Amino acid sequence: MHGYGPMPQQPTTSRPSPATLTTVRVILVALTVLSCGLLGWAAMLRLAIVTRRPRDWFLLVVVIALNIGLFAFIMATPDDPDEMSDAAALFMMLWILGLLAGVITYYLYAEIRHYNTLGTPAPYGAPVHPAPPLPYQQQHLAQHQPQQHQPQQHQPQQHQPPNPYTAPATPPTPKPAPQRLDQVRAELDELSDYLRQENKDSRDGEGR
Repeated sequence: MHGYGPMPQQPTTSRPSPATLTTVRVILVALTVLSCGLLGWAAMLRLAIVTRRPRDWFLLVVVIALNIGLFAFIMATPDDPDEMSDAAALFMMLWILGLLAGVITYYLYAEIRHYNTLGTPAPYGAPVHPAPPLPYQQQHLAQHQPQQHQPQQHQPQQHQPPNPYTAPATPPTPKPAPQRLDQVRAELDELSDYLRQENKDSRDGEGR
């Protein structure tokens, strides 16, 4: 069982470039023809490795057995072509031609069909789109998605009680208004003038 998150994707077989495939096919076909079919197992071995199908592995074993039989038949024939019978020469020729035709035809057909099923190779640097999630993954991800946060209600701020250890602030002493000072000063001047006037009158009365 897989843990949380998307399931890992299975690795896909990458397809070589067309030039590489063409070069490998030409080399294997030429090797099979030049060896009169004795190296036809090389083409079948590549096909079995590429496709990884049991049928291709079975045909590889069959081709190897036919190559061993052909090699043994050639070694059993006399070295002088004149001493070989016409039937033996015809049989060996049909064996070689049948082996060549069968190996080359089946190898090219099976390999081309295999790479066609893989699709066209993506160009270099092209973005690779991830595979869509399976229905189980969609349901699994939906269950684990975080819920939307609800807006928090603003709570009224509580006033802190006054600290008894804090000394109360002394209110500033109000300063007297300038107009009040002027009024008091004027009254004192009037009073002093009045007293002077009384003293003057009293002296004049005594002099008479």
